Amino acid sequence: MSLIFSISLVSGAYAEEIGSVDTKFNFLGPDHKIVIEAFDDPKIEGVTCHLSRSKTGGLKGMVGVAEDTSDASIACRQVGPIHIVAELEEGEKVFHESRSLIFKKLQVVRFFDKKRQTFIYLVYSDKVIEGSPKNSISTVPIRSWSTP
Repeated sequence: MSLIFSISLVSGAYAEEIGSVDTKFNFLGPDHKIVIEAFDDPKIEGVTCHLSRSKTGGLKGMVGVAEDTSDASIACRQVGPIHIVAELEEGEKVFHESRSLIFKKLQVVRFFDKKRQTFIYLVYSDKVIEGSPKNSISTVPIRSWSTP
């Protein structure tokens, strides 16, 4: 299986496709899928997020005009020592990708719970006119990291 990279315009962040499963066979064009991708927080070394999201196939999906559903899930983890490499903003967009030709985006934003020393990542989708209430969160408590 080859790795496919999705380019995001936010701080140079990109998602690496880890794998996928088919959810519906399409006679013409690619099947509908659930795709699993990974991306590293562009401003916090040591944090990686994994996204699962739907991807519409068929003829519209094949030519890039399909509108993907708002279904997505996220899991973020500390994978090394935490090192903040740039100034953080509350509710900052750390990743996004298009879910339709023009109007719909999947977004991941980061918050910081200072009292609990925990980063919170929220994934959701929005449209120019209306968004979707479907969302998912993941938390990453800041812990010391020791190497063996």
